[in-house]
Amino acid sequence: MLRNYIKIAFRNLTKYRFISFINLFGLTVGFTCCLLILTYIINELSYDKSNENADRIYRVTRNFYNPETGTLSLKLGSVAPPFAPLLQNDFKQIEKTTRLLQNGTTPLKYEDKIFNEEDVYWADEHVFDFFKTDMVEGNPAKALSDPFSVMLTEEVAKKYFGDEEPLNKIIRLGQNTNLKVTGIFKPFPVNSHLHPKVMISFASLNDTSLYGAERLRTNWGNNSFFTYLMLPRGYDAGQLESQFPAFLNRHVTSGSATKYTPSQWTSLGLQKLTDIHLYSQMDDELEENGDIKRIYIFSAIALFILLIACINYMNLSTARSALRAREIGIRKVVGAQRKEIIAQFLSESVMISWIAMLLACVFAWLLMPEMNKLSGQPEYRSFPMQWQVIVTILVIPFIVGILSGIYPALFMSSFKPVKVLKGLFKTGRSTISFRQVLVTVQFAISIILIINTAVVFKQMDYMQDKALGFDKEHIINLPYINALNDKYDAFRNELLTNSNVKNAGRSSRIPTGRLLDAMGARVMMGDSLAPVSADVKYVTADADFTSTYGVKIIAGRGFSGNFSADTSAFLINEAAANILGFKSADDAIGKDFGYGRRKGKLIGVFNDFHFESLHQRIVPLVLLVPRNYNYGNISVKISGANLKETLAHIENTWKKFLPETPYQFAFLDDNFDRLYKSEQRQASIFSIFAGIAIFIACLGLFGLSAFAITQRVKEIGVRKVLGASVTSIVTLLSKDFLRLVFIAAVIAFPVAWYFMNGWLEDFAYRISIPWWIFLLSGVIATAVALGTICFQAVKAAVANPVKSLRTE
Repeated sequence: MLRNYIKIAFRNLTKYRFISFINLFGLTVGFTCCLLILTYIINELSYDKSNENADRIYRVTRNFYNPETGTLSLKLGSVAPPFAPLLQNDFKQIEKTTRLLQNGTTPLKYEDKIFNEEDVYWADEHVFDFFKTDMVEGNPAKALSDPFSVMLTEEVAKKYFGDEEPLNKIIRLGQNTNLKVTGIFKPFPVNSHLHPKVMISFASLNDTSLYGAERLRTNWGNNSFFTYLMLPRGYDAGQLESQFPAFLNRHVTSGSATKYTPSQWTSLGLQKLTDIHLYSQMDDELEENGDIKRIYIFSAIALFILLIACINYMNLSTARSALRAREIGIRKVVGAQRKEIIAQFLSESVMISWIAMLLACVFAWLLMPEMNKLSGQPEYRSFPMQWQVIVTILVIPFIVGILSGIYPALFMSSFKPVKVLKGLFKTGRSTISFRQVLVTVQFAISIILIINTAVVFKQMDYMQDKALGFDKEHIINLPYINALNDKYDAFRNELLTNSNVKNAGRSSRIPTGRLLDAMGARVMMGDSLAPVSADVKYVTADADFTSTYGVKIIAGRGFSGNFSADTSAFLINEAAANILGFKSADDAIGKDFGYGRRKGKLIGVFNDFHFESLHQRIVPLVLLVPRNYNYGNISVKISGANLKETLAHIENTWKKFLPETPYQFAFLDDNFDRLYKSEQRQASIFSIFAGIAIFIACLGLFGLSAFAITQRVKEIGVRKVLGASVTSIVTLLSKDFLRLVFIAAVIAFPVAWYFMNGWLEDFAYRISIPWWIFLLSGVIATAVALGTICFQAVKAAVANPVKSLRTE
């Protein structure tokens, strides 16, 4: 019987080639999109789950609050260095701890080879108890125990040592620190939230020249240390978290305001290792994370596309029911039961689904590299080797086949053989109504995707074009190296000897970075400086920083090397002036001000500018001149003319003053592009899959309209004989379908507005969704549908009516 079902199914596929092609092609495209998106989702959900201890490893997080208002001001995935040993000492349920500290761009030298390494970490001896990876050489339990030992990945070791034996080789960090290679390790899995390439023993930081043992024990202000705990299996981490407030009050002795207990202005939390990639939205992270919202969005897109393809199948199968009515009637007369007819139609549906899935596997395999580029995700497994994908390939054709075929099977198996064989069978109005509902759903989904795509692109354009309050064009950023401390003026003067170099300034952070640094601000209240409840961030900057970036001083003056007192002076932005209670920018000038342990005068107010991305609001900001060369960046403003020559001059100047440090630079514009890279990827994916959804919907509409028009050939012939014009016939044939598109738009508009309004809430500076986007999406959907229908309608309207009237 099964063989007979398959034989009949193949016959029907070849007999109704046009409808079979549309069904098969639509399902193939839908399955291909689903497989691509599924692979992306599986990879995103797999982060850190290969770790055998993932269920009991937690990262310690730290939040800071305004003690006056209780509002959250800073969320950190890292903490101060004293926390790890104190936590393990106070809480015996903690089995192990480990600490890592990112070192930023680090120049390392071996003999005459010198490179800037990006992924350099200080790591303690327990790091491999938390993050498992294969060792090539060395003992993971001891390799990082001794001070001034270092471990490298195979790739880095090959770069420095070639084919030489790397163990016990000496590489130099900075000018005076020698590190002995004690191990070579395999790279961490790509689906890990961190990827160190160089790990230096944490014990080295005890050396005063690097950090100092005393600072590791007592420095509560440097929250740059990523700290992980291992708890017993099955232990409730919430029990430990509930004891953190008392722990903070017991140990932390300094704070933003001494009248408050530490637990009133800061808190500790525990974050599950497997939650870091998708659920961690901290102000600082080791690497760029994913977002669970993106998983939900892509999952919805995949389901939408698959739903549209299934609707096509249901529509076209019921539409061609009249063509198979006699077949069903004869089978019932010769004894076929209804369940056998249902089984026949379901077998056809499942067969088409299986063929579509096999074709989709081929297309997905071919398109996977492009999908990885589009999503920014590395391909760490060969498609389709993930077990989840294999299960999907095996199961989904049955599910889709049954779901998309069940209604046509039930509908067509219900035909009365007497009426069918007498030619009295007609597809009733209920059939048409259900088909109309399905077409409406298809176009509602398509319109929603069109609106979503338009809103995302509109927000991207807004962020690109919005005035930032400073000049970001033609600015080159260089890392500040401490070796420049005593010769920076000579270095800067050398840069300015080229007429295309306009200015150069130093700062601890540069625009596009996050403002994470803050100390307590104090203003005059009565006769003394009193703390304010406002959270004021700070950036250290020299006298040339504001002029390099074109930041406008709207009151007072900027820093100047001609005033030695400027080392105790402050500049604040308009937001800070307002929140600190000054009536105007001019009112702030000359006032006493305190920040951290420093006291001085407010000498200038500068305009509010977007230091961070448009996801964040402009925050109160103070600029101050550091007393110990606490800079991290040099910003060089160039004219943009003779770019190649200018860049060569900057590089030659660097090599002249810093011969032991590899040269590297970055354009500020590139940093801005990276700020919104995930949104740009999302916009691209939206546009591609929205186009695919519309294409599949139109494919189904094309087949449905072709079939509907075929059923009305004689009616069209009669109307033409009676004098109907081509235009009136096309209008008659199109209006029913266009009415469905209009209904779909009415349904789609509020749904799209709701979801995109929620998406825009992630941006502090956002567009208001313009009304014309809804109108435009409706027009696009209508135009596409009209073009699809009119192709068939015009063809029928211009046909010779004599032929249609002769048709029986």
